Amino acid sequence: VQLVESGGGLVQPGGSLRLSCAASGFTFSSYAMSWYRQAPGKERELVAAISSGGGGSTYYADSVKGRFTISRDNAKNTVYLQMNSLKPEDTAVYYCNARAGNQYWGQGTQVTVSS
Repeated sequence: VQLVESGGGLVQPGGSLRLSCAASGFTFSSYAMSWYRQAPGKERELVAAISSGGGGSTYYADSVKGRFTISRDNAKNTVYLQMNSLKPEDTAVYYCNARAGNQYWGQGTQVTVSS
């Protein structure tokens, strides 16, 4: 089982990034997928989630509503997080999570929002 995140980096406030998480080794479409983040000295927090199958149900933390969009492509075994209007407080390591009873984690990708 592998979850490999990509797309992180350094961006100025107000900018955008798209994170990707490529999954392998399990039946991707059967798993709910989520993005979490962890900033230095803080606990890991749920940012966004999307239901299994067609992804008809999504969840967003209040802090990112209206700015972030989660989506999935089951044909590519990939989940995305489009992040717009980024703020310095969005700086964190972002982790991909797959859950269906058991769960899997990616290794994380750093997002830094700074001028």
